Amino acid sequence: MSPTAREDMPVRRIDRILAFMSIGLLVLSVGCFFAVLISRPAGVTNYSEGLWPAVILLPSFGLPLAFALIVAVLVMSFVRRARANKGR
Repeated sequence: MSPTAREDMPVRRIDRILAFMSIGLLVLSVGCFFAVLISRPAGVTNYSEGLWPAVILLPSFGLPLAFALIVAVLVMSFVRRARANKGR
């Protein structure tokens, strides 16, 4: 990629926000997933108290949402790149 092509495509704020949100949500969901896996050998017997309901449900919603955010960033990037190439 030449330096002039890189200058034509600045990274927008919304792209950065969506990318960091997806990475953060992915890391948090995977962390909660491993916490649930480790909790039973660690001696947790009651999952209906405290933060456990949220920890159990977060990977169910967080992983698909993180995937959707990554897809949104990719689509936005491809559309922006196609518009930039169309103008040349």
